[in-house]
Amino acid sequence: MARLAFRTKGLTKVYGEGETAVHALRGVDLEIPEGEFVVLLGPSGSGKSTLLNIIGGLDRASDGEAWFQDNELTAMSDRQLTRYRRDHVGFVFQFYNLMPSLTAHENVELVTEVASNPMDPDKALALVGLSERAGHFPSELSGGEQQRVAIARAVAKNPTVLFCDEPTGALDSATGRTVLGVLKDVNEKLGATVMIVTHAAATAAMADRVIHFADGAIRDTVINQTKLSPEEIHW
Repeated sequence: MARLAFRTKGLTKVYGEGETAVHALRGVDLEIPEGEFVVLLGPSGSGKSTLLNIIGGLDRASDGEAWFQDNELTAMSDRQLTRYRRDHVGFVFQFYNLMPSLTAHENVELVTEVASNPMDPDKALALVGLSERAGHFPSELSGGEQQRVAIARAVAKNPTVLFCDEPTGALDSATGRTVLGVLKDVNEKLGATVMIVTHAAATAAMADRVIHFADGAIRDTVINQTKLSPEEIHW
């Protein structure tokens, strides 16, 4: 049986108090085995990004437990969470957040200077198919290329897990398929657990595990026995 990358028990997140309180997570129980490619689906406000932020060490739960391997994230200090993010977690967001004054290579190199076990920036750019664009600035790259630089930056720290929040949300479907292919390569070649939050329901067909969110809770979980390749995904 595969070791668990993450598990949560009764995970709750409430913003505000009283009648205006927003219940973003309502007692979520979850298990994610290591090395899986996981897609979280659900409408805006359903809790999927909140879950990602808590198990990614960016936010704290109001109640319940969240574990990474054998480490309880919900019991960690701010310093311990910072070290967890630095040593184990890569993030990819909808908007690329690249430094405009730095080349693609320099954007990736920034992360390797603080990571404990970094990958060579050139190797990370090669993994996303951008070796020939390493000397270009973000303004000289297409949206898809900028997102691939952002992925290279995330994987250059050799993360145990890669969290992606709407990574194809700002891209057309053809470019989105390219980005999904890169994320699948990261999953398969580096062995990283990849978790993607997306509105693109078609993406679910390429996942090992699909988790459907609604109203702050998991509605159901589907394990795909057969999967499509990224090239076969259309939305």
